[in-house]
Amino acid sequence: MPEHGIPSIDYYVWLMSDWAYLGQVRFSQIAARHGVRVNYIPMRMQDVYAASGGIVLEKRSWQRRAYRIDELKRWSERLGMTVNVEPAYFPVDVDTASCMLIAAQGRGLNVDSLANAMMRAIWVEDENLADSEALLRISSRAGYDARALLEAASTPDACQEYASNTPRALEAGVFGSPFYVFEGERFWGQDRLEMLENRLIQAKGGDLGRRPRT
Repeated sequence: MPEHGIPSIDYYVWLMSDWAYLGQVRFSQIAARHGVRVNYIPMRMQDVYAASGGIVLEKRSWQRRAYRIDELKRWSERLGMTVNVEPAYFPVDVDTASCMLIAAQGRGLNVDSLANAMMRAIWVEDENLADSEALLRISSRAGYDARALLEAASTPDACQEYASNTPRALEAGVFGSPFYVFEGERFWGQDRLEMLENRLIQAKGGDLGRRPRT
């Protein structure tokens, strides 16, 4: 729901998602450009898959896994982004990292950079997001009070919110990551960001976020 009249986007994200990483910076830029508040909702994608008919990567057919690699290479080239299609730590437990993100948002912090740093750690830097020392390094480099966020990640409030995010996602019709919901309209995947931005413009009668000519 909008806060104080500011429109918002519910952003359902799995911090281990390669596609969420590819879209993270562009999504943050879109939200900032249009003055839209982002409500980060990190979730356990494996549980979302289990309840929505999805299949975790390691259980998919070789054909689907091979095509995913092809697409990652194409999109990373198109976006000019570095992506290690076979990261050193994947799959990896992102529960603590997710709770740190929740704790940071709960403190009123802008968590765009933190989310990007965490996903970049997997897909570019070969960091282990399940390791506490790595989380401290990653969060500190991104400009956050890493120790405070790591401690806050284990509090009942952060853990409970994280646990409730999966059923919340399923109730919202989410089945993948990244998933953006604006005014009840769902957009799945970083390849739908242009459509999301068009929807934001339409919501303001076409006056919101007009881009300068280049």
